[in-house]
Amino acid sequence: MTGTVDDEYLTWLYSQVGATRNRNPVRSYWGLVRHLYSREFVWLIPNDDNRMEDGTELRDEFLSELSVHEVDPEWYGIGCSIMEMLVALARKASFESDLEASKWFWILIENAGLREFNDATYSPDNAAEVDEILDRIIYRTYEPNGTGGLFPLARSEEDQRKVELWYQLAAYILDTYHP
Repeated sequence: MTGTVDDEYLTWLYSQVGATRNRNPVRSYWGLVRHLYSREFVWLIPNDDNRMEDGTELRDEFLSELSVHEVDPEWYGIGCSIMEMLVALARKASFESDLEASKWFWILIENAGLREFNDATYSPDNAAEVDEILDRIIYRTYEPNGTGGLFPLARSEEDQRKVELWYQLAAYILDTYHP
């Protein structure tokens, strides 16, 4: 490996959902991906710790694929990033539907309101706006029907702010792909 394990891992994470070699700033999202990777996913609703576990398990897959046998325990033990959680959640969504995980990742990014932050528009000047969006998702200050979160519903029977992400995903698949 040429960079640090952390650098290589971030590149690997991005490769799970996008083209890492695409340098067109309108079509690349390195700034946003780094930002998502720098923020820890905090779970507040019971069972969302499973989404955290799914995210951190990606590290094992990465290390196995690159045949890395020794890694700094501090790196391995850091909290789950929002990027890791989203990649893992996109994979779960893919398993439950007919869409690829990379498509699901970008659906989640779009639903959250983060799609506009490509490399042509993302900068330290608007990092606070990205943080506000991430805080809205983590601390569940989005609308009761999920609007402003990862899974907005056209028809919502319960307050999505109180529903674990797994069930939000299931409701979104039913609502969006099986109306």
